[in-house]
Amino acid sequence: MARGANASARVIACCGAPGDRSLDITQATELAHAFAALSDPVRLRLLSLIATSRNGEVCACTMVEALDRSQPTVSHHLKVLREAGLVTSDKRGTWMWYRAVPERLAAVRAALG
Repeated sequence: MARGANASARVIACCGAPGDRSLDITQATELAHAFAALSDPVRLRLLSLIATSRNGEVCACTMVEALDRSQPTVSHHLKVLREAGLVTSDKRGTWMWYRAVPERLAAVRAALG
């Protein structure tokens, strides 16, 4: 047995084999990007407002007032959430409407459990 393989066998015998559900590099990178986006309290609140909305979507105009932040600040945080794939948006008239991306939220939840 090669030296490296022998060391690996000792680690597995001592600590057990890695789980079958461990993340690959692509999954880990995507989740790290999502967690980085969620590391700010304002963005967590924004995602919570969007994800728990009765209609499944929220107009940016209501989020400015709800968070007591300026429109440029809210827009910046929404952009970060959108770039992380946690929300999607579409423009209606002069306002942007935001929806949570259920698949991305499920992936984040699964990574924690």
